[in-house]
Amino acid sequence: MNKREGEGWSRRNAEAAQERDALANSSSPVIAAFKVFQQELDTRHDKYERLVKISRDITIESKRSIFLLHRVTNIPDPEVVLNEAESKLDGVRQKIGQIAEELRGEDIYQFHRAFTPGIQEYVEAITFLHYIRHRSLISLEEINAKLVFMKTGNADPKGLAEAPPSSAHVLTFQVTPADYLLGVADLTGELMRLCIGSVGNGDIDTPFQLSQFLRQIHDGFSYIGNTGPYEVSKKLHTLRQSLGKVEDACYTLRVRGSEIPKHMLADVFCTRTTHMDTEEGVV
Repeated sequence: MNKREGEGWSRRNAEAAQERDALANSSSPVIAAFKVFQQELDTRHDKYERLVKISRDITIESKRSIFLLHRVTNIPDPEVVLNEAESKLDGVRQKIGQIAEELRGEDIYQFHRAFTPGIQEYVEAITFLHYIRHRSLISLEEINAKLVFMKTGNADPKGLAEAPPSSAHVLTFQVTPADYLLGVADLTGELMRLCIGSVGNGDIDTPFQLSQFLRQIHDGFSYIGNTGPYEVSKKLHTLRQSLGKVEDACYTLRVRGSEIPKHMLADVFCTRTTHMDTEEGVV
C-alpha cells in the first residue's frame, strides 16, 4: 500500500466513525450515563487543578516566611520579624481556607495529593515560628485550631434554591497526621540552618538547645519506625543528617570553642558541613 492509499484509508475510517456517532441514539440510557460521567470527571479535574494552584501559592508564601524567620539571628529585636512572619502566615491560612471551600462536601483523600505539598510547607513554617517564639514543638491540635474559617455566602454546597442566600457558615480544615509528621521532618533542616546562623553571631547556647530538641524529635520518629507513612521513613535519613550536623557543631564548640574566635566559628562549621556532605555523597 502506497502513501496515498494509506491516507485514503484513514480518511474513510474517520468518515465512518463520524457516521456511527451521528447514528448513535442520544436518548440511549448508556449514552446519557456516560455524559453524566464525563461532566463529573471534568468537574473533578478542574477542581484538582485549582487545588494544585492554591497549593503552589501556599508553598511560595510559606517559604518566604521561613526565609524571613532566619533573620532573627541578625537583628536586635526579633519580635519585629516574628510579627511580620505571623502576618504572612495569616495570608497563607486564608489560602488554606480556599482549599477548605473547594473540599466542602468532597472526600478529602480524593484530592489529597493536589494540596499536600503546600500543607507540609505550611506546617514547616508554623512549627519553625512556634519554636523560635516558645522553644517547643506545636501540636497538631494547635495547628488545626487555627484553621477554622467563617465564610459568608450560600451554605449549601449544591447551591440549592431553598438554602439561605447569604448565610454565614463555618469551614474547618484538618491537617492530616501524615502531613504534620512530614512537615516536622522538614523542620529539622531549618533548625540545623538556625544553629549555624546562631553560631556565626556568637550565640553558643542555641546550638545545645537545638541539639536536645532535635534528639527528642528523632526519638519520636524512631518510635514510629516502619509503621508510619512511606514518606516518613524516607525523610528520617535527612533528619538524622541534620541532627548529626548540629551535634558536630556542639562538639566543636565544646572542644575547640575557646580556641576559635567567635567570628570564625560559622566558617569552620560550614567547612565541616560541606566535608560531611561530600563524604555522604561518596558513600
